[in-house]
Amino acid sequence: MTNFNVSRCSRVISVILMLLGLCVNNATATIIPAKKPASKDCVPLGDWVVPGLGKASQQEIIARAAKASVVLLGETHVNADHHRWQLQTLVALHGVHPNMVIGFEMFPRRVQAALDKWIAGKLSEKEFLRAAEWDRVWNTDANLYLPLFHFARMNRIPMVALNIETKLRHQVAEKGFYGVPMEEREGLTRPAEPSQAYIDYLLPIYKQHDRKDKKAGEITQDDSDFRRFIGGQQLWDRAMAQILQQAVTKSTNSEQPLVVGVMGSGHVLHGFGVAHQLHDLGIQNVVALLPWDSSKSCQHLVKGVADAVFGVMPHVSESFRPQFQRLGIRYEMGRGGAVVLQVEKNSIAEVAELMVSDVILEMAGVPIKITEDVINVVKRQAPGTWLPIKIKRDDIEMLIIAKFPALSL
Repeated sequence: MTNFNVSRCSRVISVILMLLGLCVNNATATIIPAKKPASKDCVPLGDWVVPGLGKASQQEIIARAAKASVVLLGETHVNADHHRWQLQTLVALHGVHPNMVIGFEMFPRRVQAALDKWIAGKLSEKEFLRAAEWDRVWNTDANLYLPLFHFARMNRIPMVALNIETKLRHQVAEKGFYGVPMEEREGLTRPAEPSQAYIDYLLPIYKQHDRKDKKAGEITQDDSDFRRFIGGQQLWDRAMAQILQQAVTKSTNSEQPLVVGVMGSGHVLHGFGVAHQLHDLGIQNVVALLPWDSSKSCQHLVKGVADAVFGVMPHVSESFRPQFQRLGIRYEMGRGGAVVLQVEKNSIAEVAELMVSDVILEMAGVPIKITEDVINVVKRQAPGTWLPIKIKRDDIEMLIIAKFPALSL
């Protein structure tokens, strides 16, 4: 049994935190010993659970996290409940530790100036999203994230961009870290070697992707393509860890800031990703918090998956479904069109058999000249219609069809 005291919240914040059940004086919180949970109720909606121990109070979890150097908040990008949970958690942490910095995976570091201007109140929402190239670099409904951005601005909490260019990740995956010239590495240092547990975790994920040249059973941990895949993932983790570490160490205040990283849950699970790289960079006090869909199998709720998880709804909220169509690719301009850098699993692009390195020349007869051409054509695509896409693959031009599903009733 562990006792935690939560200091008195500020007068302004206390009202908010009382509504969340957080602001108490001389409060003690206990972890309830875990019983073997029912298969559908291991993390009840609205409850905190410490994997391997059992339920915990919100006061206890927030008090522990507020003492960390870095707190990692995971998410599934299109789940609105995950972002509501992130906002609630940020409010609670800020009430206990107001000296805060928030890092976002959603922004590449080259748009940091736009984040600074947003916090300073110099940009409107529309201006901010345009300056941060939101539709190009993230292309997920901004309404899911805007409450987080507004919370940061209202409280003058610095926002930092954690990500790097997709092109660099692909270069490292193809050529290895030292195969990329130093001046093109965006200041990154070599990632820490992955743990064997991380390799074991990534291998089945890698095997799920269609491999034209080999069967899944032929892929081993020593497969050269798989090792390059790991290298790309590590670089992503290292990039975010470095910016978080810099935010911890460069503060000029006497009190160390609480640095919070908002990112996909895959970078947080089991401490394999960003936490592993933070430890290598000398940041040991890291707390990982995850939203946990109430329908998720209890088999995954094992000790070490996170420091604590919070029960949320499993489905994407209807009110926050994307307001525009998504093809499901990441790309950059070059080679006479839009060069495909990534094709999302189970996306419209994957079904259409669009591939990495394809060059999109035209969409619906519209020549692709600038980044916004792809975005604008896809946004205008009505549900239930087909989009002809002219591409170049291995110097051969061909036409593929992207089929956008009809709206479900």
